[in-house]
Amino acid sequence: MIKIVIYDDVQGMRETLAFLLSATPGFEICASFDNCETANVDVSELKPDVVLMDIDMPRMSGIEGVKLIRRYNHEVKIIMLTVFDDNKNVFDAIRFGANGYLLKKTPPATLIEAIRDVHNGGAPMNAAIATQVLKMFATMSSEGPDYNLSAREKDVLKSLVEGNSYKMVAAELSISIDTVRTHIRGIYEKLHVNSKSEAVAKAIKDKII
Repeated sequence: MIKIVIYDDVQGMRETLAFLLSATPGFEICASFDNCETANVDVSELKPDVVLMDIDMPRMSGIEGVKLIRRYNHEVKIIMLTVFDDNKNVFDAIRFGANGYLLKKTPPATLIEAIRDVHNGGAPMNAAIATQVLKMFATMSSEGPDYNLSAREKDVLKSLVEGNSYKMVAAELSISIDTVRTHIRGIYEKLHVNSKSEAVAKAIKDKII
């Protein structure tokens, strides 16, 4: 079972998501909240696999909620589910540790697949969000520290930034999953990070690739 916690200040949205996901085989809703001020405690106590996090909440924004969770937990997967698709929100969400970023108008079937994808190590994004990410890369200088990454490590990191799971990275680069894991361990050590989301955020922030 994939255990899910929902944060959204709109009651109707919370209820709709909870109904949809509860009715989906393999999913379990642990809880839903109208704010994320205690998100770190909620995650610690409920131990969800995936968090669905709205951005625009009045008492604490979803991005602040992500930062709060990541101070204590680097394992839980976080999908931002929001009406916003502007560059700053996308960048901040990724930089602070979100694993995926979807618009609220995402079709139910796509949302369900995205939750499964992020649970398996992917980084789901709507096409509109992916376009924003590409725009961010286009406006960034190509020069930045390389942290002494090898050419293959850069290939692996680039594939992770594009949202690929370990299995997809292996297929794209024609290497084994064990080899992917070896490269990722090297990437984590050189970038001084502890998770894929941190590695992706640092790659974007420091213009590594």
